[in-house]
Amino acid sequence: GTLVLALAITVIETALIVSLMLSGGEHTAALARDTLYATVMIICNGVVGLCLLLGGARHRVQQFKVAGTGPALAALVALSTLTLVMPVFTTSSPEGTYTTAQLAFVAVASTALWAVFVFVQTVRHRDYFLPDENAEDGSLHAEPPGKLQALLSGGLLMLALVAVVGLAKALSPGIEDIVEAASLPKAVVGVLIAVVVLAPETWAAVRAARANRLQTSMNLALGSALASIGLTVPAVVVASVWLALPLHLGLAPKDMA
Repeated sequence: GTLVLALAITVIETALIVSLMLSGGEHTAALARDTLYATVMIICNGVVGLCLLLGGARHRVQQFKVAGTGPALAALVALSTLTLVMPVFTTSSPEGTYTTAQLAFVAVASTALWAVFVFVQTVRHRDYFLPDENAEDGSLHAEPPGKLQALLSGGLLMLALVAVVGLAKALSPGIEDIVEAASLPKAVVGVLIAVVVLAPETWAAVRAARANRLQTSMNLALGSALASIGLTVPAVVVASVWLALPLHLGLAPKDMA
């Protein structure tokens, strides 16, 4: 469930970024960077913090497995450094950018790192990411869906994603207009995109924390951040190279710190 939700919001995030890049040209070269940076910061500080606060207020003491959360944070650090920090130090292209060959490597490496983490999470060390048995949520031991139910749910999910992506494209000009009308920095567009796509993830993570399933909250939050970089970056890179769109990934020194 956490994996499906992460994939769904990544599709929406990518659609918003690419549609804005297509309409904005040079002015949106840093949009992908701003959105990814905002996503990581909102998740690691806002979503995780909110889950800890609300879960702790209700249950006083909660537990999660360091064996699962530690590797997730390690993978997130590696992905963030590769996509947002390294472009500042490369010398083959202007500061903050990658060459086409470097972009191809980053896209492949990001996807591979995300895929390895998902394999560890769902197959190799699945028990590291499972909630404790004393969780107060009946869905913890829910029966797997039947084949027909799974197929119907998958089809409806695809239909809903197509509808949401279409709405996202219609929403894109409105986001830019709001930011311009308020005389806000361009980076605020990326923050707004991150807030929109993280809303369902945040709701699910908070519900899990309040049900005393803090491990599920961590899986949702950090898994979303990993998917956001590991899957959005390759899609944006392909769009950038294929459509000759400018792409600026490097962070400012303050943001790197």
